[in-house]
Amino acid sequence: MVENMEWYRVFYFAAKSGSLSRAAEELYITQPAVTHSIKQLEAKLGGQLFFRTSRGVKLTAEGAVLFKYIEQAYNFIGTGERKIAEMHQLMDGEIKIGAGDTLCKHYLLPYLAAFHEAFPGVKIQVTNRTTPETINLLKQGNIDFGIVNLPVADAKLNVRESLRIEDCFIAGHKYKQLSEGTVSLETLAAYPIILLEKGSSTRAYIDSFAGRHGVAIKPEIELGSIDLLVEFARTGFGIACVIKNFIAGELEQLGLFEIKLDKPIPPRNIGVITLKDVPMSSAATRFIEMLP
Repeated sequence: MVENMEWYRVFYFAAKSGSLSRAAEELYITQPAVTHSIKQLEAKLGGQLFFRTSRGVKLTAEGAVLFKYIEQAYNFIGTGERKIAEMHQLMDGEIKIGAGDTLCKHYLLPYLAAFHEAFPGVKIQVTNRTTPETINLLKQGNIDFGIVNLPVADAKLNVRESLRIEDCFIAGHKYKQLSEGTVSLETLAAYPIILLEKGSSTRAYIDSFAGRHGVAIKPEIELGSIDLLVEFARTGFGIACVIKNFIAGELEQLGLFEIKLDKPIPPRNIGVITLKDVPMSSAATRFIEMLP
């Protein structure tokens, strides 16, 4: 393979224009430099590529074969440049997002809809995973950024705090009496408790909070989503811990009641995580700018 790609560039312009002097003008080099490059290429390939005519130069049979492929290469380069421009203008491209089911439905979805409306040419791929799994996907390069529950501490990540959220306990009519005042966590733990299954950052946060108050919560039921927690609590299976922001407007409509602790669970944040020192696409950057 020819080491000097500039020879091919000179060959391409000479073949397209049919003139060594016009090729020199278009490339902003001298005509002797054009001639020298073509002779170098011919020597490397072992055959003549042009022959002179009264009007300039024409391709030999070997030159015509070479030009066919070089022209295709230039067309691909031009297509690549246009695609890059379209991606910068958000007319094309793709974003890959990692987020849990709950965050996707209750936090991410409105922004996905707005982004798709504004930039319909950009493909969107969302992978639903827990926060620890989303972090792993990001480090493996499988997503551009993740939407996770904080806190997250990792030296390889940039973490940007977003929406502030509050966790709370809720119950259906069966345990409505507990919502009439405040109760201690220790008292509440004696009732049937429904929590997210282990492995999620939300579950780890609640377990940590209970541990700091000397209470070990042993849930009777463990589920995989906030929506299921709500349904099980509403049906009377027990008292569920959910993210208040995501159900606040539906508490009374769903026949649910908030049970207030005498020592409330401290608020936390949703966060946007990206890899340090790894540039993002224009589409991913624009989407993150839309998030609060």
